[in-house]
Amino acid sequence: MFAFNMTKTILKNLITKPPAASRYSLAKKEFKRNTRGKIELNIDSCVFCGICQKKCPTGAISVNRADKKWEIERLKCITCGYCVEACPKKCLSMGNEYTKPAVAKDKEVFENARVLDNATNS
Repeated sequence: MFAFNMTKTILKNLITKPPAASRYSLAKKEFKRNTRGKIELNIDSCVFCGICQKKCPTGAISVNRADKKWEIERLKCITCGYCVEACPKKCLSMGNEYTKPAVAKDKEVFENARVLDNATNS
């Protein structure tokens, strides 16, 4: 009797009900307006003052004024937004899309309005 009831329930769930889980990996996620995603930089308006580096609580940002380089370690960044608030030229902004998954501790290096390379830290 128990096996019959269980089989009836299984068949009913397989045929009539939609799947319990959504296919989240295939569907494009829409982010809300105030979602804290990742720090975005407009390198053309940056003056390399280093205030964002000083305000970063985790030390994820490093600025080299002499070489005109701006670097961020995405795995260290906690997306608090302190650097965005402190930037005098407003060249930093908080994007609402998340950073892609990382497999290594890389730095994104920005110079002359383009990403130079991903330098791996050991």
